[in-house]
Amino acid sequence: MSTESAAEQSAVNGIRTALGIGGVLSVIAGILILAWPGQSAAVITAIIAIYAIAAGLVYAGLGIFSKTKGGWSRIGHIALGILFIIVGILAFVNLGAATLWLAAFIGILVGILWIIEGVVSLSTLGEAASRGWTIFFAIISIIAGLFLLFNAVVGAAILWWILGISLIVLGIIQIVRAFTFGKRDL
Repeated sequence: MSTESAAEQSAVNGIRTALGIGGVLSVIAGILILAWPGQSAAVITAIIAIYAIAAGLVYAGLGIFSKTKGGWSRIGHIALGILFIIVGILAFVNLGAATLWLAAFIGILVGILWIIEGVVSLSTLGEAASRGWTIFFAIISIIAGLFLLFNAVVGAAILWWILGISLIVLGIIQIVRAFTFGKRDL
């Protein structure tokens, strides 16, 4: 085996391993979401809270220790850092409420985006190759957006469930790809 083909085989093996590990992690995450939706959402909220505290410490550190920033910039960084730290701590103090708030926020945000997407689709009717499908898409998008807007937590729970299913399906596909990647047609 030549050096070039050994390097190629090593690269293929690395990619196959990455695909397989990614697929297995995706399946595990999907199963956790479906089996324990509330607890897995709380874990995600906790991760975001940890990020907020870490980001707060970085911003505060930039404000305190920077020798190149002006006074207002330093005060702004310190204030932002303190705000991030407070939000992170509050999320940990009542993780359940923070998880519910995050679900509602995401539900409302996605609802607004879907409504806007439907309206934008309607605005492209003049250029649409298929007016019927464009109108159908716009109506479904607006209805789904309104549902999420007025039922944010329920909508977020449904999206969370769909995410879990998607992670399992995509993870299985990724695992299959890991076994077949780099094989030549016979």
